[in-house]
Amino acid sequence: MNLDTSQSSYNGTASSSSSSSSRALLANGGCSEKLYNCPNNDLAFPPGGCASLRLPVVTSQDLNHVARCRRVYAHAHDYHINSISTNSDGETYISADDLRINLWNLEISNQSFNIVDVKPANMEDLTEVITCAEFHPTHCNTLAYSSSKGSIRLIDLRQSALCDNHAKLFEEHEASGSRSFFTEIIASVSDIKFARDGRHILSRDYMTLKLWDVNMDSGPVATFQVHEYLRPKLCDLYENDSIFDKFECCLSGDGLHVATGSYSNLFRVFGCTPGSEEATTLEASRNPMRRQVANQTRPARTLTSLTRAVRRGGENPGIDANGNSYDLSTKLLHLAWHPTENSIACAAANSLYMYYA
Repeated sequence: MNLDTSQSSYNGTASSSSSSSSRALLANGGCSEKLYNCPNNDLAFPPGGCASLRLPVVTSQDLNHVARCRRVYAHAHDYHINSISTNSDGETYISADDLRINLWNLEISNQSFNIVDVKPANMEDLTEVITCAEFHPTHCNTLAYSSSKGSIRLIDLRQSALCDNHAKLFEEHEASGSRSFFTEIIASVSDIKFARDGRHILSRDYMTLKLWDVNMDSGPVATFQVHEYLRPKLCDLYENDSIFDKFECCLSGDGLHVATGSYSNLFRVFGCTPGSEEATTLEASRNPMRRQVANQTRPARTLTSLTRAVRRGGENPGIDANGNSYDLSTKLLHLAWHPTENSIACAAANSLYMYYA
């Protein structure tokens, strides 16, 4: 309680409290006659300290982080969910499976809205499935989803409740006569990511990374070869199901680099600025430069220079384009770039590696 000393009394006692007492007042509200009568306030402690005085001791303990389920959004998908994406409005998110995309409110767990449905009336007429979906980073009404045929569709939620028609379609057509049994399998898009500014979309199929401009749907602005050395081995990859591996992709926060995973716990980083020939292969391990070779640059493939040539090293079993052996049993499928810092996180087997450049 703060008292105003200028007042003459407070309930008849405030004015005389300081002068009528001859005892020393202590900070804890008590008083001490002995302390008040001492010429100085020096207190002497016996050697070895006081046995009755107990001081708190800080002990370190290992913190165990426990995940707690706060809410369950159930019974809205008939197939496995392949992607979720939160909206920039901070209130909604989408979940996608092979045939449908649902829109949810974060606060409502028992109701969702179906905004995309590619399920045909007869399942025998099904020709493609949804592989990934993501909201635009700044436009809350825009989202993109990819398909197993290698196409990316941009839709606007303001057009209709059920977005059967897309606003834009991004796809690259194969040259006539180049189709094979594996063409559609390796063209399936496993992951898409918007750039932070929303101007570009990065897509990953089995063989390549592609960078798309949302204002130009005629074709990708750049193509980066990732698994071209595996093209002669597609039959073997199909037999052991490795051709169906789903690799993720990511962009740096400044939009100057893209990255994706590969086999042998390797990941590739490419520079995507115009004219850049930067291409680096790193291994997710304590020594990421262990698999690095002297000449590692690979030019980014543009529309004018895009070719399907088989690089040297592809004809040797188990040897990649750099002359290193590859292991199909160890694969780096998941990685993510920090949105503002130049750091990247990679998940390899049961370990998480973080690198900062």
